[in-house]
Amino acid sequence: MADRRKKRGIFNPLSLAFLDVMSCGFGAVVLLFLILDHTAREERGDVDPTLAAEVALLDTEVREGEENLAQLRNTLAEVSLEVVEAQGRANRIQSEIDDFLLQLAELEGTTMASEESVEQLRADIQSLEEDLMRMQASAPEDTGSDARAFLGDGQRQYLSGMYMGGNRILILLDVSASMLDETLVNIIRTRNMGEEARRRAPKWQQAVRTTEWILSNMPIGSQYQVLAFNDQVFPALPGSDGQWLEVADEEELNRMVDAVRSLTPERGNNLQRGFQSLAQMSPPPDNVYLITDSLPTQSNNTRDTSGLVTPRQRLEMFWLAVESLPRNIPINTVLLPMEGDPSAPAVFWELAIMSRGSFITPSKDWP
Repeated sequence: MADRRKKRGIFNPLSLAFLDVMSCGFGAVVLLFLILDHTAREERGDVDPTLAAEVALLDTEVREGEENLAQLRNTLAEVSLEVVEAQGRANRIQSEIDDFLLQLAELEGTTMASEESVEQLRADIQSLEEDLMRMQASAPEDTGSDARAFLGDGQRQYLSGMYMGGNRILILLDVSASMLDETLVNIIRTRNMGEEARRRAPKWQQAVRTTEWILSNMPIGSQYQVLAFNDQVFPALPGSDGQWLEVADEEELNRMVDAVRSLTPERGNNLQRGFQSLAQMSPPPDNVYLITDSLPTQSNNTRDTSGLVTPRQRLEMFWLAVESLPRNIPINTVLLPMEGDPSAPAVFWELAIMSRGSFITPSKDWP
């Protein structure tokens, strides 16, 4: 009995009940689970207010940046369009500057040519006046051999410096609307008047008197023809197309003068067709008198005449017309005054030199 008590009082770890061990282990697991779960909830709920404010501020800045980016893209597109338009305007302005420089160069060349032409004309006039004085001294009673009498105001005699000779003399008379007056404003005003008022225009009357003066001073033994031209070419005397008329036929010569007086200036100036008509005459003329006031405004290639013709285009039309001239025919030009065409005196003077003709710009009371 004493031995049993002694054995029962000794501790043996293996004597613990299995359920006690399991209970302790389960309790430890539960305790650990509770601790871990509670800590996680504290971490999730613990948010720094400063960081939250910074995040909200960054979100706002991102949205504003996206809006500003869209505005910048729109502004860039508008600026690109303005750059393209500015480049187009710059190109147009540069083109206008080039045209102005070309016109300035042409005007400078015209001024030099005009000065040389004036000096040459003065020398020619002085020489002719000396010849006239010698002729008057040697033959005071010479009555001449003019085909028709022509006297100016006050019984004055006129000196032109043109060679009044040739077997077949052609007068090429400009009957375009510009022959109505010297200024563009008066040309437009007179152009809208009736035919009788247009025929009475002072500038046109000077052209008619010039034609009559040439007809009156042709040699008796010569033949002649008068062709009028604007945008078309036609004989001044109806029914005489393609014919050479006799200067000695005074009655027919008077009919020609009356026919010229009845012409009415109208439409544009196509000098190319006027010069081409010379080559169509058989036999061709050997002396031509051109009565005009400016460079041409049309050519055979002209399609649209509604817009203004630039000085450069008029020069191109003039030289295109000169290319149509037959060779070895002197062109004697009587250039009446015209506003806004400064290149005309120089190029017609050059044409006179090239063709071995003459060039004059008469005063308002000539002939």
